[in-house]
Amino acid sequence: MGRIFETRKATMFRRWDRMAKQFARIGKEIAIAVKAGGAVPENNPALRRVIQNARALNMPKDKVEAAIKRASGQGVAVYEEILYEGYALHGVAVLVETATDNPTRTVANLRAHFNRKGVGLGTSGSVAFAFKRMGVFRLDPEGVDAESLELDLIDHGLEEMGEGSGEKDEPQLVIRCAFADFGQLQRALEERDITPVSAELEYIPLNLVHLPEDQATEVLELVDRLEQDDDVQKVFHNLG
Repeated sequence: MGRIFETRKATMFRRWDRMAKQFARIGKEIAIAVKAGGAVPENNPALRRVIQNARALNMPKDKVEAAIKRASGQGVAVYEEILYEGYALHGVAVLVETATDNPTRTVANLRAHFNRKGVGLGTSGSVAFAFKRMGVFRLDPEGVDAESLELDLIDHGLEEMGEGSGEKDEPQLVIRCAFADFGQLQRALEERDITPVSAELEYIPLNLVHLPEDQATEVLELVDRLEQDDDVQKVFHNLG
């Protein structure tokens, strides 16, 4: 059918694979949130946050509701959140956030990914000091008075506010707060009827490592391999 058809097909398959991975990640986050705070979103801020993120990824409502129902049932897999640390090539620090029902399998898989690149997992605390855990909210800037909102949220833990862009390069307003203030800032936005496009807990690098393109590509190959692992939720690094 021609090269154009094959290119389009490959693009569609990559997008479907990415969506499947994102939906699986959301499903695990729902299971963890329900276990911690119950299946009623109004009484569970963590679950509300995950549902918001599911909407941002265009996850169908019926899939979200099915995931909540499964997480409320008996015999559901119990996921444990574990953070792994290591160095990629050229001194780039890497944090791997996982949600797993089998830590032995997970650490073996991650070690194999690192070993293939000639590097290895580190011990707890070996690279975490190079990151700061923060709450990151991404808002649709349309109709938002950014200056007024910034002044309003400072008393609720706001540390940074700036412009950003989403996966489709649409403009976003990005606000950050300390990990300890995440819930407080989430409630402040809800009280102002502002629904974030997404709300995440992320590890923000304190210093960036800038590399030539060929070396950066080697690091990103490891990051890509890690992100494809079924137990991995997110990968953070300090590559600039």
